[in-house]
Amino acid sequence: MRAVIMGGTAGIGLAAARRLASDGAEVIVTGRSRERLEAAAAAGLTAERLDGTDEAAVAAFFERLGAFDHLVLAFSPGPVGLGPIRETKIADIRAAVEGKLFPYLFAAQQARVTGSVTFVSAASARTAMGGLVGLAAANGAIERVVSPLAADLAPVRVNAVSPGVVDTGWWDFLPEEQRAAQFAAVAGSLPAGRVGTAEDVADAIRYLVGAGYVTGSVLPVDGGFTVA
Repeated sequence: MRAVIMGGTAGIGLAAARRLASDGAEVIVTGRSRERLEAAAAAGLTAERLDGTDEAAVAAFFERLGAFDHLVLAFSPGPVGLGPIRETKIADIRAAVEGKLFPYLFAAQQARVTGSVTFVSAASARTAMGGLVGLAAANGAIERVVSPLAADLAPVRVNAVSPGVVDTGWWDFLPEEQRAAQFAAVAGSLPAGRVGTAEDVADAIRYLVGAGYVTGSVLPVDGGFTVA
């Protein structure tokens, strides 16, 4: 099995790469940070520098790579567009969408994948909380296109995992004490009683990669966040 994980040098993407590699897969990860790419290569992963928003580079990458089994799209522009709608620039919301939705669609369009495509969205797509309009716009659109993409790309399966609050570098924009307080507050409100880990989401990705009769689905991995 050969898998490509775009955004596979940190956080959820790296955890998924390790999970699939531990199952014996040949895993190719892409990212933009040279330091992270070198660390991934040192850990036994095939690593290639690639900006997922550069359409020409992405098209050339997939053309050079040829056919492979599974594609996981795990990169994002980070917390851009986060904040109350009256305090958020429309340009930032546009950047949130253009930094995730369109690159994901372009990769799915260009990849010569034969088995499955798995998107990483977020629970912001389905929750009624203030300050999430920008993130909901990007992730909600991603989750909504999963079903029609599954029909368009069949027999290739298309699914998404939808994480809630997960302790990764995505949260580095908050000072350490504020981040810890945020996590504690979220954990106290969840049925699971804790925030998630990258490995929690990686397990869900591994399931979808191997679930040959699952397509067109969005799998919440949020500790009960969207039902709490």
